[in-house]
Amino acid sequence: MATNQQLRFREAKRIQQAFTAGLEKKTLMWLAARTPLWINSDHLTVLGLVAMAGAGASYWWARTNPLGLIAVALCLAVNWLGDSLDGTLARYRNHCRPRYGFYVDHIVDAFGALFLLGGLALSGYMSPLVAMSLLVAYLILSIEVYLASYTLGDFNISYFKMGPTELRILLSVGNLFLVYKSVVHLFGRAYKLFDVAGTVGFSGMMLVAFVSIVQHTIKLYQREPIPDTALPKTHTRAEMALEIPK
Repeated sequence: MATNQQLRFREAKRIQQAFTAGLEKKTLMWLAARTPLWINSDHLTVLGLVAMAGAGASYWWARTNPLGLIAVALCLAVNWLGDSLDGTLARYRNHCRPRYGFYVDHIVDAFGALFLLGGLALSGYMSPLVAMSLLVAYLILSIEVYLASYTLGDFNISYFKMGPTELRILLSVGNLFLVYKSVVHLFGRAYKLFDVAGTVGFSGMMLVAFVSIVQHTIKLYQREPIPDTALPKTHTRAEMALEIPK
């Protein structure tokens, strides 16, 4: 049977420095204090995932009806509520499950990104190649963040003052522009507005991922340099083989 010592888990330090972080934290605490007892963090996590699936479906609907773009913004607002409030509610009620919460929350985020960008790929407002490139960049950056959380103990939620909430706001504002103008002209050629924005987003995420990978690799190497390979002469080949981790 596992002991309490074996089950002990050190949660990574959350680093949130986005523009809306202060206001968002106060709002979430206010909401947590007023959330009915029959609603728990799991309900909110499911709500966030369903809302993101709804956002993807709304983008698909927007291919034939611009009202779908408004529906996307509403779904993103509901997604913010579920995705952001679930952890706050758990901490407010002292119902924290750090391993379960970390795992489920980010698996849900991965599927949410798939639903959203899949919907964008079907919307006609963004080329499928750009949408899939964004998904790949998001997953690469996510993997980097999760590995850094495990190896360094720092969980970065925002970069350059931009976090999930800011991205939802930008996407919703972008939808309003799509209602009036979905094409832009650059260097004498016409491009889809969201293709341009998506290319910028892809480039930004890949740049952030590359810089973070270099920084974290250097930091980890400094903390764990190559050890002295000199072994005592008393070590036999059999002993050396046993000491090498599989």
